[in-house]
Amino acid sequence: MSDVVDTQAYEHILVEREGRVAFVTMNRPQRRNALSLAHMQELTACFKKIGTRRDAGVVVLRGGGPAFCAGHDLSEMTGQTPEFYRQLFDACAVLMETIQSIPQPVIAQVHGVATAAGCQLAATCDLVVAASSARFATPGVKIGLFCSTPMVALSRAVPAKLAMEMLLTGELVSAQAMHAAGMVNRVVPADQLAEVSRALAEQIVAASPTVVGLGKQAFYHQISMPQHEAYAYAKEVMAFNATLPDAQEGIGAFLEKRPPRWT
Repeated sequence: MSDVVDTQAYEHILVEREGRVAFVTMNRPQRRNALSLAHMQELTACFKKIGTRRDAGVVVLRGGGPAFCAGHDLSEMTGQTPEFYRQLFDACAVLMETIQSIPQPVIAQVHGVATAAGCQLAATCDLVVAASSARFATPGVKIGLFCSTPMVALSRAVPAKLAMEMLLTGELVSAQAMHAAGMVNRVVPADQLAEVSRALAEQIVAASPTVVGLGKQAFYHQISMPQHEAYAYAKEVMAFNATLPDAQEGIGAFLEKRPPRWT
């Protein structure tokens, strides 16, 4: 049974919830879900709202129509002022940072192509499940607009040499190659994409939402720290985590050989 997570009427996205899994569907199929300014602002507002809710433990981000996301909407990028371009790329950065700041893990369910800002969007999500036919690219260099903002997410998700090759050539890269590089978690037949994404989400929501949110925040906070600083930070987080009711419940349930009852 699907429930509406957010009663706000969106023009470019659809939002549903099944159990504790929220589904955010980019709904501009005629534009291959290209990220217009309005589309990005809606996604940001939606993720922020989901981030405040307790009835959604994981978000699956997917695209309606033939593609996951074809990047920025080039039709609104001709002849604009510098102020508009700054607003556009600022909105993009805010969207990406919002996805990583909310407590719920976000799974990108990728089919078709994820190109330019669409590749950035997939790389930004916490996990990626891709159809075996999916392709990824940062092709801005081919049209005179180097994918500098997609570069930020891509270069943190794949080795530097692969990121640079993608950025310099703009060529499409297979889901299998992105899996080997570490950006894609699972590659599955297209007809199993939704099923596998949902199963992964259900596996995550079985854990304590408080602890998952704490862990996600800690992951992104420590990832760029030197190792010594990361351990100093992480040990404080873990000490705090150990005092939480859900940690005590989980430890007790393990020792008593029973399922935990999260608070």
